[in-house]
Amino acid sequence: MTDKAPDPTRRNERSRQAILAAAIELIKEVGYARVSVEAIAARAGVGKQTIYRWWPSKAAVVFDAFLALNPAAPGELPDTGDIVADLRLVLHATVAEFNDPDFEAAYRALNTDVQDDPALGERMREQVLRPTLATVKRRLAAAQEAGQVRRDVDLDVVVEVLYGPFYYRWLLRTGELTTGYADDVLTLFVRALSG
Repeated sequence: MTDKAPDPTRRNERSRQAILAAAIELIKEVGYARVSVEAIAARAGVGKQTIYRWWPSKAAVVFDAFLALNPAAPGELPDTGDIVADLRLVLHATVAEFNDPDFEAAYRALNTDVQDDPALGERMREQVLRPTLATVKRRLAAAQEAGQVRRDVDLDVVVEVLYGPFYYRWLLRTGELTTGYADDVLTLFVRALSG
């Protein structure tokens, strides 16, 4: 029997997962502003240099932690032939996601840093926002072809009109983000877009 050396890939992945988990835990516990790379390293049980080897900043760590919360790229939306039912399903899932404590902690942190970090903003747009909005736009285009959505509307604007109220309410905390709210927004949305 021979002794095998530890697999560095597995060790690195364990460290990576520990770092990502530590970032989310600390943000939830003390708030994004009080989290440091040093604190993340200590919580994860790694050296600060390990974090800086893989990420250039605290925001980059948090962004990857955020992506790890929902690693699957957005697939296609359901197409039951009923755009209202399909959008209701998606909007209810959006409400659940925004109300998830881990998602909320990371996403609020990113919304803070993206204001002053153009590179982070671009990553967020390319890896999170644009794929999500494109998926919804494709489903709306199919509904447009089926006569369920007016043909004279710009679907890029339509998608932002659909999601805008959710971001506004969540980001500014103007009210509770509930499935009832989602249904109300969807009702107004459908009235405006019916053919």
